[in-house]
Amino acid sequence: MSDEFEPIKEEAKIEEERSDEAYELDRKAVSAILYAVDIEDQAKLIELMEPLHPADIADLLEQVNAFDRTRLIRLYDREFDGDILSELDESIRDEVIAVLTPQVLTQAVRDLDSDDVVDLVEDMDDTQQGAILDALEDADRLAVQQALSYPEFSAGRLMQREVVMAPEHWTVGDAIDHLRNSSEEDLPDQFYHIVVVDPRLHPVGNVTLGKLMRSRREVPLLDIVEPTFQVIPATQAESDVAYAFNQYHLISAPVVDDEGRLIGLITIDDAMAVLDEEHEEDIMRLAGVGEGSLSDRVVETTKRRMPWLAVNLVTSIAASLVIAQFEMAIAQIVALAVLMPIVASMGGNAGTQSLTVAVRAIATKDLTGSNVWRVIRREVLVGLVNGILFAVVMGVVGLIWFGSPALGYVIAAAMVVNMVVAGFAGTVIPVILDRVGVDPALASGAFVTTVTDVVGFFAFLGLAAAVLL
Repeated sequence: MSDEFEPIKEEAKIEEERSDEAYELDRKAVSAILYAVDIEDQAKLIELMEPLHPADIADLLEQVNAFDRTRLIRLYDREFDGDILSELDESIRDEVIAVLTPQVLTQAVRDLDSDDVVDLVEDMDDTQQGAILDALEDADRLAVQQALSYPEFSAGRLMQREVVMAPEHWTVGDAIDHLRNSSEEDLPDQFYHIVVVDPRLHPVGNVTLGKLMRSRREVPLLDIVEPTFQVIPATQAESDVAYAFNQYHLISAPVVDDEGRLIGLITIDDAMAVLDEEHEEDIMRLAGVGEGSLSDRVVETTKRRMPWLAVNLVTSIAASLVIAQFEMAIAQIVALAVLMPIVASMGGNAGTQSLTVAVRAIATKDLTGSNVWRVIRREVLVGLVNGILFAVVMGVVGLIWFGSPALGYVIAAAMVVNMVVAGFAGTVIPVILDRVGVDPALASGAFVTTVTDVVGFFAFLGLAAAVLL
């Protein structure tokens, strides 16, 4: 009977392997590209690169070594597209720009939307910025310079200046005629809405292209504006912009200046890129590795991680000082030295679980003053229940392993105490840090680990000293 299911199992296994490799660069294609570079066959290289999306080419450039990357870029030459630059990781973008010839760089930059150019140049020094800006036409250069005048990580930096707008008195027919009579240079490469504005250029609504095309020509644009309409101030933090897009399911949103006048547009791809960066940043900070990439050098990575390892060393010393207070008890009962890491480890893991939930909820604005105590109570109760369950297990382990019922009671009680404290600390600490203006993803881990280690050791060794000696 089982033989009948073998083909199904094999097919499922193959499908799973395909899923794991979905959207990965084909290794044979990469090998063929590098071979074309080795033999300096430009025609073959262009042929192999032609089917690749700019994001895939960016991945390729990030994955190969610096020597092959330089040779590939030089051989690819004028085929190098501006979208590749916008897709590249910042860690190697400067290196790639340095390899491009001025002519290729100029053409690549001119092909980009203003928001992509801003993202490209905002972290460059003045000399590099000047080289890029000089490659732009006057109108594009002015748009980029105006965007750069806004604070870093603001909507003004994130927006594109290319906007399709229509006066509020227009009809559907007026808008369609305008679009048809406009040249390619007058319209963005991609857009999803027409922004309806009043005479003072204040946005009053969005009209989707789909609704525009299925409405009769005489219908006023104001009659078909979207029910959900959000206007983004240029100075708003990009993290709040990303939240608004995710919360209200926006496709695009107009950006306004201090006077409420339309100055740009943010599209969903840019907002989701920010959201992705925020998620990645939170994960990196929770792990204490900061921002970085696989392309970073050893020295850069070491410098970035060393401070948090130093903080961890200090917290470990604090936990060791607690242990030192019970030297006599540990010397008399060796089993304590064997079991105490278990208590601290379980508390640390439980604290990390609560911490991760809390940091994510703070980032998504789900954890607020109205529900914070309910969440804290839930995490404490979860810690209590898990603590009791594992206390029973460790109580039995202590009894069987060391033949001491009293030792089993001690470790069981210490487990409950530390798991409850872990749930409390893992939620409260990031909330407090957020209230005082400190990034909870950056600093919570060290504090939570210290609390669970100190409480775990103190509870276990303190109870052992009181009960067993």
